[in-house]
Amino acid sequence: MSVSFMSGSAKRHHTGKGGGGGGGSNGDCEPSMDRFPDHIISHILEKLDLESLCTATCVTPTFRSAVAHILSSLSSVDLSGFSLDEESLKHVVRRVQGAKSLTIDCLQMKNDSSIISILSEHIEDLSLLKCPSLSYNILSAIGERCPNLRSLLIEFAGREAPELFKMKLREMFQKISLLESLSIKIHGVFYDAFDLQSLEILPKSVKKLKLQQTDGHLPILWIHKMKNIHWFKLQVLSLVLDVMSDNLLFTIVESLPLLVELDLEDGPFTETSIQWDLTNDGLESLGVCRHLITLSIVRSNIYYLTSFTRVNNMGMFLLSEGCRGLESVKLGGFTKVTEAGFLSILHACQNMKKFEVLNSSLLSDLAFHNMRGVSRSLIELRLLSCKLITSEAMEELSLFSKLEVLDASGCRSIADPCLIYISSLTTLTKLSLAEADITDMGLAILGRGNSPIAHLCIRGCKRVTDKGIELLFNDEGKICKTLSLLDVGQIPGISDVAIFTIASAAQALTDLCLRFCFHVTDAAVKMLADRSNHNSSLLQRLDLFGCRSLSDDLIMLLLHKSSFRGLRWLGVGLTLLCDKRHNSSAIFNTRPWLVVCFNGCEFGCQDGWQFH
Repeated sequence: MSVSFMSGSAKRHHTGKGGGGGGGSNGDCEPSMDRFPDHIISHILEKLDLESLCTATCVTPTFRSAVAHILSSLSSVDLSGFSLDEESLKHVVRRVQGAKSLTIDCLQMKNDSSIISILSEHIEDLSLLKCPSLSYNILSAIGERCPNLRSLLIEFAGREAPELFKMKLREMFQKISLLESLSIKIHGVFYDAFDLQSLEILPKSVKKLKLQQTDGHLPILWIHKMKNIHWFKLQVLSLVLDVMSDNLLFTIVESLPLLVELDLEDGPFTETSIQWDLTNDGLESLGVCRHLITLSIVRSNIYYLTSFTRVNNMGMFLLSEGCRGLESVKLGGFTKVTEAGFLSILHACQNMKKFEVLNSSLLSDLAFHNMRGVSRSLIELRLLSCKLITSEAMEELSLFSKLEVLDASGCRSIADPCLIYISSLTTLTKLSLAEADITDMGLAILGRGNSPIAHLCIRGCKRVTDKGIELLFNDEGKICKTLSLLDVGQIPGISDVAIFTIASAAQALTDLCLRFCFHVTDAAVKMLADRSNHNSSLLQRLDLFGCRSLSDDLIMLLLHKSSFRGLRWLGVGLTLLCDKRHNSSAIFNTRPWLVVCFNGCEFGCQDGWQFH
């Protein structure tokens, strides 16, 4: 690779001539660039992110040399936005050999050797994301090669025997004595991935622990055993388990007095498994944790449809009284709690920055009718699948001058009037109104507003049509310049007309979801492919899942480097493009960093990569 580990965007910007900046009479900017002192060039380049640095290598030899020097001195490298193949990863790591922090998307890594070869003793922070092909042997290799490791995050697909995992985990623990943060996620498994023997030999230095998947009784035994060990000072605990109980919370608060962050998620398999379910007493016990600032308690319905039926408003009242220092709260599955219970937390916690409620059938607008006593520091508000929430709940949003994220996905009674209040928020950057009852006129209001929205999701808003998309981008409002991610999936009124509008008007667009847009045809996709030739912002992720009007001829677009020049991820499940899977090797040879997903995953294969 002649220009370092140049990204796809770097390659597409390289034309053989320098861009912008007042070049010579022949349009070549290299002589004028070389007039700048080296330290000025380096100072400018140090302000760029990794991808921009790669692009800069194409400008002049002077820039290329400066970038090479900067890369060699980087202490942190985040490659989570790229699904690199093994050869590309080698090129990358060879040029950043001094990096102490590495984050890698392992979706295209075929075996352990590709990762083992880049492990070394200088690495202190290692994150290995989406590892469908890595074996548990990688754990012992990390222990052997990274003795100075302080933080480890790894995501397995869980295809091997749990006994092997436990053995390799113990081998790793015996080699890394400086570990402070450990996060291990094993996706797609039902068995208990951890055992008491493994957890008992955790390094003494561990302060943050995140484990998935584990039996509900195991953490109780392990945490109880740790409470008498003076060196054990856990501050962050995150567990995904089968059933949450009062006994678990009692053990946590008794044994971990320094706890700052607690994240618990369970997913019961059957009704009998919740006989020792969480109650008001368990929530009340959290008041003992005086240092607690982040709390997440969520019940998942992935295996069995149930909720925390033994917790009501009293539990929330007791929680709010004992934990007034909370700054981030996430509560899911509390179907017996009304607006009074949730509001008590908002009023009690005056430093609240993030508040999220999931699947609450009793949370209504009444919780938001009197927000005068609620903290003005709120940055994120998420109300997911709360069916009683309507547009009236949004009236007092203007009180929160710092609000950046608003997610009301699944709140189907929210309609156009809420957009009047939302469009006045000058700090809002992420908005999700999936399945809301908004119309084209509502999008017109949003398009005329002052919100600098970068991420917008209106998936499943069935009353929206092509006209609404046109009105959203009408008069070149602020959203034309700020919007980078747009999700218009599952909207029957969306056709090629809307896609033409989006392609021409959304100047900063990088991510577009069109899943189950049945009327989108080849013409619209070709327009998006051609957009990269005329727009400074290049499309990086495109979801076409379920777009049944597309023909299999579109696969040829991917074999031409001139189209979709910035594309990193493409979802084509449930389309005729699936019939062209045999061309995947040709696509890979042409675009080695492009992931073509046939499985129906969301952007970037975040929700099902373990089955690929």
